Amino acid sequence: MISTAVYEKVLFETVKRGATEISPDVKDAFDAAIARESNPDAKKGLIATLNSMEMSKVRENPLCVDTGWPIFYFKVGNDCQLEGGFVELENAARRAVAKATEKGYLRATMKHPLTGFDPGDNVGDNVPNFTYQFVPGADLEVTYVAKGGGSECFGGTRHRVVAFADGVKGIEKFVIDSFVEATRSGGICPPNVLGIGIGGTANVAANLAKEAACLRTVGSKHPDPMFAKIEEDLYKALNSLGIGILGAGGSTSVLAVNVEYAYTHIAGIACATSTNCMIARRASTRIEANEKITPMTSPNWFGDR
Repeated sequence: MISTAVYEKVLFETVKRGATEISPDVKDAFDAAIARESNPDAKKGLIATLNSMEMSKVRENPLCVDTGWPIFYFKVGNDCQLEGGFVELENAARRAVAKATEKGYLRATMKHPLTGFDPGDNVGDNVPNFTYQFVPGADLEVTYVAKGGGSECFGGTRHRVVAFADGVKGIEKFVIDSFVEATRSGGICPPNVLGIGIGGTANVAANLAKEAACLRTVGSKHPDPMFAKIEEDLYKALNSLGIGILGAGGSTSVLAVNVEYAYTHIAGIACATSTNCMIARRASTRIEANEKITPMTSPNWFGDR
């Protein structure tokens, strides 16, 4: 059995790591973008941003002044035993978020949607948010994701239903139009990790888009060749726009385009986009049944991608 003390410690450390350290795949993507960038100002901006993110780890400062919505993804083995069960796991996650806020790793950005009431600890109704995936085994994998305000509120998340007759071209047009409009709004910070959800109901497509943006490693490819081609085509198309870092021009407008899908109704294809900030605030940790703790370089939400 995994004790409350163990998983509560892991939850806090995972939140802290997600708030202050960039993932190896994101660093590799920045290094590649810097190497191919021909615009001197864009190259300078990419280098300065990467240096800033690396200093955040050294100083244990937040990667960005916007520390985002606190979101947890739990990949749970069918035979996993938790002291206190899932209710206590969620309570421990709330305590971890509150502690991280108190210590300055998170800013108190979560408010009541109508009154603006600020609890001061980023804990309230449905915040933090929890998503579960159940798999064989007895381990618990914890992923913390902070979804930035700009990438959610100001056009970074969009939805549309595309007719079957419009097919892939209709989907790609919606994605490109959405990315351009979101960039023009000034709400998102290119270069982004762009997630796309195709199929299902509106909320299914939106959830898939968010998971594709936040839980896929940069550089991974969808195993289905049809969706991998959409990823590749959109990656090339969006980078050809020359938007560059923070819209200042350059060769890299997106670090990655990740697509996930669900079967859909014949009436139409629900599509959604979800942008994740360039710093891709996330961290993952595995707790084995014997309470061995292993920091993970990938959320492992979609297997090896």
